[in-house]
Amino acid sequence: MAEKIYVTQEGLAELKAEYQNLIHVVRKEVIEDLKNARAQGDLSENADYDAARDHQAQVEARVSKLDEMFKNIEIIGLISSDTVKLGTTVTILEIKTNIESTYTIVGSVEADPLNGKLSNVTPLALAILDKKAGSLGIVDVDVPYEVKIINIKSK
Repeated sequence: MAEKIYVTQEGLAELKAEYQNLIHVVRKEVIEDLKNARAQGDLSENADYDAARDHQAQVEARVSKLDEMFKNIEIIGLISSDTVKLGTTVTILEIKTNIESTYTIVGSVEADPLNGKLSNVTPLALAILDKKAGSLGIVDVDVPYEVKIINIKSK
């Protein structure tokens, strides 16, 4: 059985938009690039044709990957929780450095730590999942460190 792919409603909308763009826009651009490259003549040493074929392969691979993902997506719904779960926004304090950070726990597809979206499978997320505000967690990395959960916000 395939592994579940957790996404928020916004994340699903982004994936669907990417899929539609690939199907209805990018595929047409690739076909046009292939036609233009073929029109140049000999395909055996045609760099434009090779590049267009490579681009086509990348596009089709992504379309296939998205097709498979859609079969296994589970939406992170609106939740109300006093513990850290998928979909909650959590403020943590790194004990040693005294630095506060805020993250929304999302599935790995949506992860973007620089923009506050932390994958549920990262060591930091694993250290705090299912814990309440005020709890401590040890982040299991090469040099482990301790964090304290300051605040949890549900959607």
